[in-house]
Amino acid sequence: MNNDSNYILNIYKTTLSDADFAKLSKFIYDNYGIKLPLAKKTMLQSRLLKRLRSLNMTTFSEYTKYLFSAEGLQNEVLYMIDEVSTNKTDFFRENAHFEFMTNELLPYFLKHNITNLNVWSAAASSGEEIYTLGMVLSEFKEKNPVLNFSLLGSDISKTMLSKAISAIYPETAIAPVPLELKRKYFLRSKDRDAKTVRVIPKLREKVTFQLLNLMSKVYETKMNQFDIIFCRNVLIYFDRETQEKVLTRLIEKLKPTGFIFLGHSESITNMKLNVKQVKPTIFIKGT
Repeated sequence: MNNDSNYILNIYKTTLSDADFAKLSKFIYDNYGIKLPLAKKTMLQSRLLKRLRSLNMTTFSEYTKYLFSAEGLQNEVLYMIDEVSTNKTDFFRENAHFEFMTNELLPYFLKHNITNLNVWSAAASSGEEIYTLGMVLSEFKEKNPVLNFSLLGSDISKTMLSKAISAIYPETAIAPVPLELKRKYFLRSKDRDAKTVRVIPKLREKVTFQLLNLMSKVYETKMNQFDIIFCRNVLIYFDRETQEKVLTRLIEKLKPTGFIFLGHSESITNMKLNVKQVKPTIFIKGT
């Protein structure tokens, strides 16, 4: 058996000890707000195996020691959180939110002479949500040219942001996009074997991306205040106390009477927040 085979066997035999799991889970919670109970140890072990392979390490003890070294804290942490964070997203996910924007929210803004909108996808992942917002706003602008908008997509994962910036997706990923919007906003790859599409340049140019940790005490965003914030299906990974802290900071970034959208499985019941509910999971900032 050659050395490569021995290495593969050894790495898959290694296990994450309870002590190392405790150190990692505490660090992840303290710095990123993601709660990992002991029941998640096997999941964390599985996800971090890729990092052990990349670093040519054979034990989690070796990896944990490296992560908490000065070099690891500078170079490895972002790779680690890429593996730990969940990045499930789709075009037009929870479509009722986009229908509300088109039918009620955007007409509301125009009625109140609010024509320059700043829109933030606070957990943008690989970009499907922010480009969906771009399509919705672009379609509305065609019929209402007075509207102008700027889009910001942020995420904790450099890997996901790189995918969002490239805006290249498998053809299967745009299945939820209405046919007329597929034709307007996506270009097929010239390599027909690739079976990929790319968001058109005109829409890509409307979006700015930045790396941002929602656990930061201050959100230093590239735009100062927002008319619309989407923060959907990320709070479910935080405990209740962390959820309230994150939402408080997000609401501080809203303009007066700005709107925030949460995921359909997320609730703010009994939280002390400066918002009023407009629809389920849609809230307006208080005045």
